[in-house]
Amino acid sequence: MPLIHTCYRIFEIDRSVAFYEALGFEEVRRSPIRDEAINVFMNMPGDEGDGPRLELTFNHGRTEPYEIGTGYGHIAITSPDLDATLAQLAEQGIAPEKPPYRVREGSSRICFVRDPDGYRIEIIERVPRG
Repeated sequence: MPLIHTCYRIFEIDRSVAFYEALGFEEVRRSPIRDEAINVFMNMPGDEGDGPRLELTFNHGRTEPYEIGTGYGHIAITSPDLDATLAQLAEQGIAPEKPPYRVREGSSRICFVRDPDGYRIEIIERVPRG
């Protein structure tokens, strides 16, 4: 059984969509859930797979942000050039938690950013081999 998507509950649709678009996601569609909520489905360009990879759920009438809890870690995406990606994100006001680093010598450089609701996103530099 393949993993098909991750779902986050969000507080503001436009702010969250703009953040994930800055990371390279594209909005695929919005689907209302009766008059209770709206699901915003997002994917990476060219990623057809089994459907959108990210589902952002906005609940109507929510008056305060969600608590993330202690069990959530992060999702991870890759970048062929971490410095260029961070420069593009900085232009949109998105800063890493700390400068890029390696977990161990010879491993990929990584860094983390947070979305508008506080969810952590790991960006892993994957330099194309050639």
